[in-house]
Parts: sequence; structure tokens; C-alpha cells
Amino acid sequence: MKIDLAENVRRFRKERRLTQEQLAEVLGVTTGAVYKWESGLSVPDISLIVEMADFFDTSVDVLLGYRVKDNRIQSVMQRFDELCRTRDKEALTEAEKVLKKYPHSFDAVHGCAAVYSFFGVGEGNEAYSRRAMELYEQSRLLIGQNTDPKISDETILAEIALIHVLLKEPERALEIIKAHNPDGIFCDSVGLILTLLLNRPDEAEPYLLEGMLRSMSALLNSLLGYASVLSARGEFDAAQKLLEIGLDLLNKLHGEDVSDFSDKMYAMLYIGIAYARLKKGERDAALALLRKSAEYVRRFDEAPDFSLKMFVVEITDLTLLHDSFGDSARESAETLIGYLKDPELGKLWREAQEK
Repeated sequence: MKIDLAENVRRFRKERRLTQEQLAEVLGVTTGAVYKWESGLSVPDISLIVEMADFFDTSVDVLLGYRVKDNRIQSVMQRFDELCRTRDKEALTEAEKVLKKYPHSFDAVHGCAAVYSFFGVGEGNEAYSRRAMELYEQSRLLIGQNTDPKISDETILAEIALIHVLLKEPERALEIIKAHNPDGIFCDSVGLILTLLLNRPDEAEPYLLEGMLRSMSALLNSLLGYASVLSARGEFDAAQKLLEIGLDLLNKLHGEDVSDFSDKMYAMLYIGIAYARLKKGERDAALALLRKSAEYVRRFDEAPDFSLKMFVVEITDLTLLHDSFGDSARESAETLIGYLKDPELGKLWREAQEK
């Protein structure tokens, strides 16, 4: 059984931005003792291990680095999936057995929380829902064991907040996600709760606008990326249609006659569609699309406008829409063309920029 106490004490201390001297002072020991723990030269008394776990807001298991190695946990999780698909409440009985056997396993506790949430939400059962929240909170103490990149403390809190919404406790849900909203990832949820459940539309507006901006930026990247996947398979018709959907959506949200940050979006979409049509042998159509892209590039770069005018609002804080292709529209366009690695496309792009 591997124990990672030394490494974990050092990691938790640094996360709290404490020196060894400061941690020693908190625990009432010498700096030399902390040094020896972190170097693996000695091990603290059990009482100090418990005190450190409490101080670092974690469990003793996580601080020690102990991991349950019984492979049966994964098979149990698969069994849960099967029972939930058939809505078999035997899953709840199984969950309690698992919790007794693996009370300090993140996978087990988090998985059982999901089972209770499934039945609690699906049946509107308050007892199941509150049990789910209790288990989700326990899983947060074991998060150091988590190896699934899709799960984080924030995603667990989002699950808890959702249950509060379904239990008609929107204020508590709002409190949770507003306090745990790194980089604004839950702005859309905050906005929905504020306007639909709490009737506070003015307070909701900035959150919803930020949510839309994030969605637009993510959608553009996803469309360009997946169109590239389709093109790599030779499915150029599908790639073209996908990007045209994005173009149509942008038109409906914004309109091509308004000059602002959207000029960069239009330029990128037109390049993607031009590439698909070029690969289909439609050279003239591709050139025409690249010329439209070049027009948007020139319009933006001649008078960069880092605002976005949608509907009846103008959004001026566009730090979220800074794309990863480049600062100027020309840099973004040429970066995308470089990624596509098509000499003929590059040649047409140069031709399209000639006035």
C-alpha cells in the first residue's frame, strides 16, 4: 500500500501559500518537524495527521494518499449504470452496501451520489435528493483521489446547486454557483436562476450576456474544429453545411451589416466554407468566399471594434471573445489558413486580398 503523506503535506501547504515555518506555527511543532515530514524522513503522530486534514479541509485518507485498489468498484459503477437505465431501485440498496464497504473511496461515494440524484430528481423524491447532496459533499472531501478530468469540485457543486433548484431552493442554488464560478463558466445558470426563478432580470442580464458570449466563442471554435474533422474524412459537403449553420446563426443573432468584433467571426467562417468548396472542386466559389472574408478582415483591422452589438444591446467587455488564432483579423485568418495546410487555398487567399 503506497502512502503519499510527505508529498501531500507539501502540496496542501503550498496550495495554502504557507511556508514551513507558518505551518509549524499552526500545528505547534518545530519547522524542522515539518521539513522532515515533507522529506519523508519522519511521520507525524496520528493526532497531528488528523489536525492537518482538518486544517486543509480534506480527509485523512486523502492526506495520506491512500487509494482503494479493489477493482470491484468499477464493476459496481457499471452495475449502477445498468440499474439506473432500467429505473431499478435496487440501485439504492446496492449504493448503501457500497458506501459501507468503501466509505473513503471517491469513486464509490461520488457514484452513489449520482445514483441518489438520478432517482431523487427523476421521481421528485426529496429524501433521495437530500441524500445525494450529502454524498456529493462527502465526495468533495475525497476529491484528491479523483482521476476523471471531467469531474472537479466545481462540477460537484453544480450538481448540488441543481438539486437545490429542483427542491425549490433557488436562493441556495444561486449562492453556491455564484461563489464557485471560476472564469464565469456557470454564468448562464446564474442568469437563468435570477430571471426565471427569482424574478431579478436586471441582475441576471450581465450574467446572461456573458453566457451568450462564451457560447458564441465556444460554438465558433467547435464548428471550425469539427468541420476540420469532417474535411479530414473527405466529407466536404457535411463540413460546408455545418459551417453554413454557424453563419446563419451568427446572421440571426447579429447581422452582417454591423461592424464590430463579429467581423472576425465572419472572416473565419467564410474561410472554412471556402476550404470545403475548394476541396469539392468549386474554385471560383471558394475565391468569392475568400474575398468576402478579406473584406471583413480589412474592415476590422482598419478600425478594430472590440464590442459586439446583438439584438438591442451593445457588449463592450469582450475579453471572453479574444480568439486563440491571433489579435488582428488578418493574423487570425492567416493562422487558420496555415492550419488547413492547403497550398491552393493559400494562393487563393493572396489573390482574394488584391483590390
